[in-house]
Amino acid sequence: MSAGGGHVEGGEGIAAVVVSYRSASTLDECLVRLRAARGVEQIRVVDNGSDDGSLEILQRHALADPRLRFIANPDNPGFAVACNQGAADSDAPWLAFVNPDLQVRPDSLHRLRGHALALGGQALVGADLHGEDGLRDGAARRRDPDFAAMLRHPAAGARLDVAMDPGRPLQPLDAVSGALMLMPRALFVRIGGFDQGYRLHAEDLDLCRRARQAGAVVAVANDVPVLHVRGVSSRSRPLFVEWHKHRGLWRYFRKFEAARRGPATRAAVFAAIWAHFAARLPRVLAPH
Repeated sequence: MSAGGGHVEGGEGIAAVVVSYRSASTLDECLVRLRAARGVEQIRVVDNGSDDGSLEILQRHALADPRLRFIANPDNPGFAVACNQGAADSDAPWLAFVNPDLQVRPDSLHRLRGHALALGGQALVGADLHGEDGLRDGAARRRDPDFAAMLRHPAAGARLDVAMDPGRPLQPLDAVSGALMLMPRALFVRIGGFDQGYRLHAEDLDLCRRARQAGAVVAVANDVPVLHVRGVSSRSRPLFVEWHKHRGLWRYFRKFEAARRGPATRAAVFAAIWAHFAARLPRVLAPH
């Protein structure tokens, strides 16, 4: 039995990596639940320059539980950088990337690891995320972006959500949400971790695609529900978030698709991505 009650079996411990940015409203509950979660051997929190009391919460939890260490970045280098920092500061054989607005159940991560092992160990697994209203988070089940479809039908093509298959407890698909993903450390290291060229958004699509290219299975555990209080960190800087969503999509296209497309198609995709950004601005900038 490790400190704080997390039971670790057979050297198969999990390092939970949390990236926080102005997440004080949910961070305490997230950490309380992670400390009580089965299989969690290490907790690493990387804070990206929060100014809302997050560090006081981290200090309190670190004093209470030796499994928890935190890194306080003086600024915000981005989600991918921080995830890689947390992973590098731990050595447990399994990595779980957990948003600070998630509330895992005591057996959530243990069950995700069980699913990954059932897939042969070389797997990246997500959970059935749902909001406080009970509605499922569409980002939990996604396909790869289809840029040709986006050009033909911008609204429909931009949707990446995949329907839940209720007949499959473990549903293979292209990508799961970066809000919660579990994978063996060996796979994470083999594919080079998160691409730090992304600042915010699309880095999870990128990681899942490279995991599949490396021969791993990406799947969502439809039988592992986890509450996701969405958008806590994003609410303070909506324009920043929207900009980097679209910048990340353009980077993803350049990395995986552009070489197979002609100049006209590349220009059209660029125009479509930033036209979508412009169309989103009135909603983003409207007072809430």
